[in-house]
Amino acid sequence: MFLSDIDIHAAVKNGEITLEPFDPKRLQPATYDIRLGNTFIINESHSTKAIDPAKGIFPNTQTIEVKDGGEFVLHPGVSILGYSKERFGSDHYLIEVNGKSSLARIGLIVHNSASIVNPGHNLHIAFELCNLNNVPIVLRPGMEIAQLSFSTLSSHTKRNYKQTGRYNANNLVGYVPPKTGPLARKKSSTKRVNKTKK
Repeated sequence: MFLSDIDIHAAVKNGEITLEPFDPKRLQPATYDIRLGNTFIINESHSTKAIDPAKGIFPNTQTIEVKDGGEFVLHPGVSILGYSKERFGSDHYLIEVNGKSSLARIGLIVHNSASIVNPGHNLHIAFELCNLNNVPIVLRPGMEIAQLSFSTLSSHTKRNYKQTGRYNANNLVGYVPPKTGPLARKKSSTKRVNKTKK
């Protein structure tokens, strides 16, 4: 069962849902609109021969910070990572991230497949942004980019993402992408990217 706007608001107020910052004006009847943040990760195509996940070969990347009021031009056929302005999560509900229909109609994909946020995960979520249109799309930090829905669980979970998640050391304070590249774990000329998603 999905939470209504009334239930989402109540759950935020009583601490069952983290949504920071929270603005009641972005509540929809059964969802909450989240905004695009300032951090973007792009592949360095000129220095990446190929991606081979089975062998652990990932692209060289570059982190770009766009100030509020600025813009990022996403060209046709290009896939990048972006991050939400809001940090969110819940120990009590399953959260699903979906794109907005107004953006889908212009060919903007917000996530390729990974849309579920497990209970116990608090994060600034990574968006897999891709332009399927034949003309560039302008992305602006602060624009409403996706919507969250919250659903109840049949019972309490046996395991919590705070203890089992890949980024459990960061979950208590919320995962925020490092300025030097969200997922680069090695300090070298080759930056390895693993998704900071759920």
